[in-house]
Amino acid sequence: MDSTDATTTLAALAHEGRSALFRLLVRRLPGRVTPSELAASLGLSPSLASAQLAVLSRAGLVSHVRVGKTLRYRAEIERLDALARYLVEDCCRGRPALCSIPTDANGAGRPFATTEPAVTEPFNVLFVCTRNAARSQMAESIVRHRHGERFRAFSAGTGPADAPHPDVVALLEASGHDVAPLRAKPLDEFIGDGAPVMDFVFTVCDRAANEECASWPGGPVTAHWGLPDPLVVRDTDAGFGLALRTTFGALERRFATFAALPLESLDRMSLQREADAIAGVDVVEAASA
Repeated sequence: MDSTDATTTLAALAHEGRSALFRLLVRRLPGRVTPSELAASLGLSPSLASAQLAVLSRAGLVSHVRVGKTLRYRAEIERLDALARYLVEDCCRGRPALCSIPTDANGAGRPFATTEPAVTEPFNVLFVCTRNAARSQMAESIVRHRHGERFRAFSAGTGPADAPHPDVVALLEASGHDVAPLRAKPLDEFIGDGAPVMDFVFTVCDRAANEECASWPGGPVTAHWGLPDPLVVRDTDAGFGLALRTTFGALERRFATFAALPLESLDRMSLQREADAIAGVDVVEAASA
């Protein structure tokens, strides 16, 4: 990246609305999002959202594809990485020691280009959705049941229900899970003083991923593993049961794929790429497994 590209990229981000759009798209990686969903999530008019996305596109910070009559946008994080590298290299003038970033005991402030392992066992993992009634509860229980020797699992909701959905609890119990630890929990429980420091945070619904939240203590690896809400399927008992089993199977497959990674030896950038890629595990395939 040269100085002209850097100036264009910085100018595109130097606007509150565009910065908010870019941050939201980063939270939704590796997926693509429609302008109408972006506008609704941020309280923007569709025309203003489209205009701001056009500026970000010209700066190379977002890309789009056409699906039918609808454009879908995705953040191009490589452009931001190139900007960060340009700023550090230009600032340091070949003396990288001047730009070293100190880290605390939890790894916060880790240099973006580090090749050191990002996490060590045992790992804390948090699953987030809106109500903490179905998807995040399933994920927490799956990890505790199948991977409890390596992971400590938690779940929370941005606007939690009073309790996990009873049909979700019944499915987990029928699958041999211990459902006694399950309860609906607010997100604040995992952000304040005394909260466990997370190594990984996964959002499992689009609405939760769309919401802006405070930075996570300890700088965990985050990714969006969005799945459709099985609780909205109310046409038939059979359809509702299939939706629950499909979601359960998808979460099982995704986390099994994640747990099989050599987590202790991967640097942060590699770990982020792997976590993002797992979002593509096929939900339909999971239903038939």
